Amino acid sequence: MKRTAKAHWAGNLKEGKGHISSQSGILDNTNYSFKTRFEEGVKGTNPEELLAAAHAGCYTMAVSAILAEKGLSAKSLDTEAILTMEGLTITGIHLVITGSVDGIDAKGFEEVTKNAEKNCVISKALSVAITSEAKLV
Repeated sequence: MKRTAKAHWAGNLKEGKGHISSQSGILDNTNYSFKTRFEEGVKGTNPEELLAAAHAGCYTMAVSAILAEKGLSAKSLDTEAILTMEGLTITGIHLVITGSVDGIDAKGFEEVTKNAEKNCVISKALSVAITSEAKLV
């Protein structure tokens, strides 16, 4: 399976603008810019927000899958991914999950969530090799 996304940018870093689109179409020329990345209250997205959203979604699905392996089904799972960036370095992502699940106690739920923290696809991807290619036109 391959998933794709595209980004377009025009201009310099601080005054330039871009848009991002995803294969599914859920992101369709979605605005991003220096201002949406580093200033509060500007409408649009940024790479760090997208990474946090991907991690929150993946982690929540992983928790659901691990619960299913135990024969359990969540009434609800809500996750917030808090990405911390210092300068231009992502220094961590903290996942906060609240769940309503019958048939499991707090310790068992924590074990499930710690397993998901280590094994969800996005958690694993954050330490993989990254490659690139460039074409100048």
